[in-house]
Amino acid sequence: MTPRTPARRELSLRAREALHGYGFIAIWIIGFALFTAVPLVETLRYSFHTVTVSASQINLSFVDWANYTRALVTDPTFVELLISYTIETLISVPIVLIFAMIIALFLNQDFRFKGLFRVIFFLPIVITSGPVIRELTAQGAASAPGIASIPAVVDFLAELPRTLRTPVEFLLTSFILILWFSGVQILIYLSSLQKIDRSVYEAAAIDGASSWDSFWKIVLPSLSTATMVNAVYTVVILSHFSENKVIRYIYDKTYDVQGGIGYASAMAFIYFGVMVVILLLLFLLLMRGARRGAR
Repeated sequence: MTPRTPARRELSLRAREALHGYGFIAIWIIGFALFTAVPLVETLRYSFHTVTVSASQINLSFVDWANYTRALVTDPTFVELLISYTIETLISVPIVLIFAMIIALFLNQDFRFKGLFRVIFFLPIVITSGPVIRELTAQGAASAPGIASIPAVVDFLAELPRTLRTPVEFLLTSFILILWFSGVQILIYLSSLQKIDRSVYEAAAIDGASSWDSFWKIVLPSLSTATMVNAVYTVVILSHFSENKVIRYIYDKTYDVQGGIGYASAMAFIYFGVMVVILLLLFLLLMRGARRGAR
């Protein structure tokens, strides 16, 4: 009986950890089942129909894949917005992650008023939502449009293909807005940094490792999981941002004469598919990098 006791305790510990994990996600699962699952299925059903809303009912006319074909083949504006969104996201995510990691490394040091600086870097997350960010964007507080008028920048943008010109110009003029999305990522990186035992750094220093070596051999591999979480979070937060051009276009087409709920639903699911592809791409790239770092 004695040899089995540690195994039973270990199993019990794993069971408690699993229950804690399920408890944390149970609220989301319940909320998704009550408020999101049914509208999601209905939106998918609408995407295969022409939807006509009358005073008494919603009329559906089955059109098969016509809405999806129209969005991808005969709507150049939507396709161009999707391409711009993909490029902007793939470029914005590394910028946010690098900036968040640098700030987290800075905030992990011992200095006065460290708590105040943490609040300052997290504050934009509180205000970048709803009418507040819309008003700030309208007044130009979230962008630096003067950069795009510099002669050297104008010449550089003129040499780019049309597909790349819009995303690059967006990044140059809206990098302030991009960095506003780094508050949560900074906190995640900071919590991961604080979990690294100081004795690991001391052992590396005794073996002659420099601070640069410690960063590449200790810090960066330890942040691989946090980087994965931050990358997924960044893609999601950029994708459902209220000022996202794709979302605004889909919303405008919902009750447009040439659009409709069915067409907007199809575009929404295409947009969702593109976001999933971006997430899978980043996941594969980061997993490959994490395996190389482990080696």
